[in-house]
Amino acid sequence: MKIQIIVGSVREGRTAIKVAKWIDDALKSYDYSTVESEIVDLKEWDLPIFAGANPPLTGIYDQPKQQDWADKIAQGDAYIFISPEYNHGYSAALKNAIDYLGKEWNGKPAAYVGYGATNGSRSIDQIRQVGTQMGLIDSNSTLEIRDIFTRNKTEKFEPNEFDSQNLKTIFDKLVKYVSA
Repeated sequence: MKIQIIVGSVREGRTAIKVAKWIDDALKSYDYSTVESEIVDLKEWDLPIFAGANPPLTGIYDQPKQQDWADKIAQGDAYIFISPEYNHGYSAALKNAIDYLGKEWNGKPAAYVGYGATNGSRSIDQIRQVGTQMGLIDSNSTLEIRDIFTRNKTEKFEPNEFDSQNLKTIFDKLVKYVSA
């Protein structure tokens, strides 16, 4: 089973990559013999704004990088989306990345990690709605990171006890959904 950790921010100095590395390290420290993880960084993918004539749900992929993105996402069995809260919503880069595809998301479980104003709750609410529309299975697993502005002063994200416990629950739920 492969869990893809999707980094939903492309800004300079972003916190999302630090959180992704923490999640990846934590997953590797647990005793999941059949689970591997992969960080999928939207900054590295640099997907152009979707402007195709064919809706992605048709499966006709004719945009630059679209088929490569589809191939990458199809490798995942479950997803953890990390999103900052920008203007009471999730990042445009993450929305674009989700909208680029159709069937690749369908039937796969997802969990959501947010941070920022209101601890990222509004970004998580919005992305969950879109994910459900795209056919993702909402594992009902979320992590709203509190006090991110005071905790994000070093090069490495430092979780608190609540973060670590909640993350373990997220992993357990994703594994359960995929194994079912």
